[in-house]
Amino acid sequence: MSRKTKIWLITAASFILLGCIIFGGAMTVLKWDFTKLSTVKYETNRYEIDESYKNISIVTDTADVVFMPSEGLMTSVVCYEFKNAKHSVEVKDDTLVVRVADTRKWYEHIGIYFGSPKVTVYIPQGEYGELLIKGDTGSVEIPEFLKFKSIDVSESTGSVTNYASASEDIKIKTSTGAVCVENVSANSLDLCVSTGKVTVFSVTCGDVKVNVSTGKTEFTDIKCKNVVSGGSTGDILLKNVIAAQTLSVVRSTGDVKLEGCDAADMSLKTSTGSVKGSLLSDKVFITQTDTGSIDVPKTATGGKCEINTDTGDIKISVLD
Repeated sequence: MSRKTKIWLITAASFILLGCIIFGGAMTVLKWDFTKLSTVKYETNRYEIDESYKNISIVTDTADVVFMPSEGLMTSVVCYEFKNAKHSVEVKDDTLVVRVADTRKWYEHIGIYFGSPKVTVYIPQGEYGELLIKGDTGSVEIPEFLKFKSIDVSESTGSVTNYASASEDIKIKTSTGAVCVENVSANSLDLCVSTGKVTVFSVTCGDVKVNVSTGKTEFTDIKCKNVVSGGSTGDILLKNVIAAQTLSVVRSTGDVKLEGCDAADMSLKTSTGSVKGSLLSDKVFITQTDTGSIDVPKTATGGKCEINTDTGDIKISVLD
């Protein structure tokens, strides 16, 4: 190594060491609170609602949305928000409307962010009409102490967790983010995810429809009329899923696994992936695979179970 190269390396290391010392000193003064490095200013605003309403509509950009039980009969909306991207809160046409008014210029979106905006709705327990939530980046959590006529949630990037039942439909759509639905009942459940995991646990409803482009899907303890799941890439696990009429699963790449499932008619199709598991009743099996083994009961009777895979094994048993 030349003398010139050594000098450059020593100089570079010295600057790095100096930078670490300056950073450590600055953070010590700030008591290692990284949020103080944020170039974005937040504020907390509280809105008290004394008007009655039936429906709820929340439209935001980057805020998380959370529901909490109120102590009395009043509704309060607490917004932890950007100073120049505040939310308006009002009751209009029998609807509690929360909407962001982002007045920032494009260059004001550039900066150092620590923390994230949050909309917390303190609401009395009970039954409500339509719930509509639309957001770009942020998570949504809907608790079990609420019940709605219908639920419609749309997020671009963010997870959605729903524990609330609906007398009619539950629709949840995300581009990137996990979706979890647990312990609910509804007339229909419609979930659509581009990239993310889908978990459905302990659900009773009419029709269940789940579409996943990329991500794992898990169904557990489902009782319904029909189950239809389509997807491109990702495994799917169905455990104790009972459909009165049809159970249909389509995957391009991914395994299909069933544990104690049943339906009057079943259709399981994959391009690259195995189909394995157990059913609760006999079926007339119609199977096809280009590359892979087939192991199904040969003398079964009952409803039809059609299984097709291009590359993968087929192995199904019927529980006693």
